[in-house]
Amino acid sequence: MHDLVVEGGTIVTATESYRGDVGIIDGKIATLGKNLKGKKKIDATNNLVLPGGIEAHCHIAQESATGGMTSDDYQSGSVSAAYGGNTCFIPFAAQHRGKGINETLDLYDSRSKNSSVIDYSYHLIIADPTPDVMKRELSEAVARGITSFKVFMTYDLMKVSDEQFLEILTTAKEHGVLTMVHAENSGIIKWVSEKLIKGGYTKPRYHAISHPEIAEVEAINRAIMLAKFVDAPLMIVHVSTAQGAALVLEAKNQGLKIFSETCPQYLFLDRNDLDRPGMEGAKFICSPPLRDKKTQDELWKHLQIGTFTVFSSDHSPYRFDETGKLAKGSDAPFHQIANGMPGIAMRLPLLFSEGVNKGRITLQKFVELSSTNAARTYGMLPRKGSISIGADADLAIWDPEITRVVTVEDQHDAMDYTPFLDMEVKGWPVSVISRGSAVILNGKLVGDHSHGRFTPREKIDLTGFGGKPAPELDVESFF
Repeated sequence: MHDLVVEGGTIVTATESYRGDVGIIDGKIATLGKNLKGKKKIDATNNLVLPGGIEAHCHIAQESATGGMTSDDYQSGSVSAAYGGNTCFIPFAAQHRGKGINETLDLYDSRSKNSSVIDYSYHLIIADPTPDVMKRELSEAVARGITSFKVFMTYDLMKVSDEQFLEILTTAKEHGVLTMVHAENSGIIKWVSEKLIKGGYTKPRYHAISHPEIAEVEAINRAIMLAKFVDAPLMIVHVSTAQGAALVLEAKNQGLKIFSETCPQYLFLDRNDLDRPGMEGAKFICSPPLRDKKTQDELWKHLQIGTFTVFSSDHSPYRFDETGKLAKGSDAPFHQIANGMPGIAMRLPLLFSEGVNKGRITLQKFVELSSTNAARTYGMLPRKGSISIGADADLAIWDPEITRVVTVEDQHDAMDYTPFLDMEVKGWPVSVISRGSAVILNGKLVGDHSHGRFTPREKIDLTGFGGKPAPELDVESFF
């Protein structure tokens, strides 16, 4: 007898779909079949049963290098993620200068403990790669199940030099860990920003101009070359430009260990949103910035052909008030407005509506982008991201026909706005199950904040990848 049976739905994985029941025992998928017996049942007739979404890029209970705290903590952020069809998320644990890695991870453990309704892990942001960090603390982080590091190529208080980047890449490679990078050319951004501010061009719309496309393209190219030089795996996050995506595709075609991600804001919003009346455009400031309609079309093509490994929200919530976006004043210049926008609840409904229901991607591709690829890339497969015997019973039940108009209330976060307000979407997650326990049931929150737990992750699996370091790094021939 199963503890729970999800019956009568169309089960969809990254490779197939079929009608059937999912039988769950002790939080794990125990049986896939028909007419299964269970102590409890959830009727999924006429609905889709998918692996729960894995939100692999979000900022929860995280302060910036300048001290600003995101609006969502693990309580509100996890609820919002669950309403968006997610059963697991991977926020960032951000090291700041002068802080150790263990100290940083302990801090985030204290923020997440008994707070999340879904399971979680962390990506570790490295901003201060001291000798002790590189020689001791990073290996200790890996032992804790943290198998992804992130670095910045911009932001004065966060960026690493190329030499430090190479050191992190090689250390991550040694430990079987994936390095992630925010790729924008800091010098270009600083130079353009100074010119704009000196000329009095300070409205929100100038944020996009201050982060020109070439700043991302140059940094992506440089990041790929550095990773190629030492033959290390690299994830380029939030790609926003067609040229940047093309560089990723070229690198993948060369057999390099390059992964990439794009986000909803780059497919569903554009730079005209920054030019809304008054300070409304501040709601749409994020980095990299919003681009144009032509770029949206190109990014969709790259999503379809597999250039992008994952599709993440980059949920970075700052309220539209003096605690968030307008902390520096109601008429603050663009460079003093908090970077980031919310989106954790809308990532998957938008992709389902505009991707699946409009024929741009298949259901199987949707599962890849929403869950399975993140699980594989970040060391969670087959435990998560899969509907298979022995996997965690992490499921999202979708009604593919329901139509909703986006509201702030539907986000269930700690925000006072959504950038996707009033958009109409078709397809919505109606129930979400985490390790066999309902978190959302028929649109109602029934989960407990003590349910979610830290999920240690495995090292990255690079089976099938070739490559080797540059010949200059062959010590015998070099010397």
